[in-house]
Amino acid sequence: MTKQFAVIGNPIEQSRSPELHHAFAAKTGVDLNYKKILAPLDGFESAVKAFFNQNGVGMNVTVPFKEQAFALCDQLTERAKIAKAVNTLWMQDGKLYGDNTDGQGLVAAIQALGWNLENSRILILGAGGATRGVIYPLVQAGVKQVVIANRTLARAEQLVEDLKDAVANAVLQAISLEQLTGEFDIVINATSASLTGDALQLPESLVFHHAYEMAYGKPSSFLDQAQARQVPATDGFGMLVGQAIEAFYIWNKVKPELKDFL
Repeated sequence: MTKQFAVIGNPIEQSRSPELHHAFAAKTGVDLNYKKILAPLDGFESAVKAFFNQNGVGMNVTVPFKEQAFALCDQLTERAKIAKAVNTLWMQDGKLYGDNTDGQGLVAAIQALGWNLENSRILILGAGGATRGVIYPLVQAGVKQVVIANRTLARAEQLVEDLKDAVANAVLQAISLEQLTGEFDIVINATSASLTGDALQLPESLVFHHAYEMAYGKPSSFLDQAQARQVPATDGFGMLVGQAIEAFYIWNKVKPELKDFL
């Protein structure tokens, strides 16, 4: 019997999840159908319930519903609890389970590039939900220091306060964007600057050896600046594929190879 999956969001037209999951299925021999669901902003919960009531197996969640999905779950994975956001749902024994695969997707994408995470120093620009979701998996992968730089310092400080116990074996630090300086193995842009077109100026005193832009498919002043410095840089397509592979694995117990889809 064909297994039913979906991605839910608003807007949803731009989602590439169906093509990814159908490609994974073709590669692994899983019989599935994966569709897009546009949920009204006030109708997320009823759309999720309707999908699972109609024998849906698993669902991905995208903007702006990840926090609502978190609140809806009966059971949460450790990384979902820390992220306070859920992008992967499934039913098990009559309970709704939730996970957050974004951080693991980022880790897999960085490892596929051959960039070393072990004992590395990472700077993350932005202190929103995207940053919250990736810190725990990065530290699990061996990162020893994470500096969070945000326009509003208090927000970065709050994130450090929230996460420091969960990643006790790494150093977490908050700074404002005005304090950007020092040397880092990898800089990750988790701000919406690439999406809004706001240029984020990286000062000369900031030295970095790799640059990862979480957004994909859009012009990025962050990537432009990294390339001007001749630093290896990439957009977030690998992270998108990586988080999808992780969800596919949770649901189907088979893991496609990331490198086959980059």
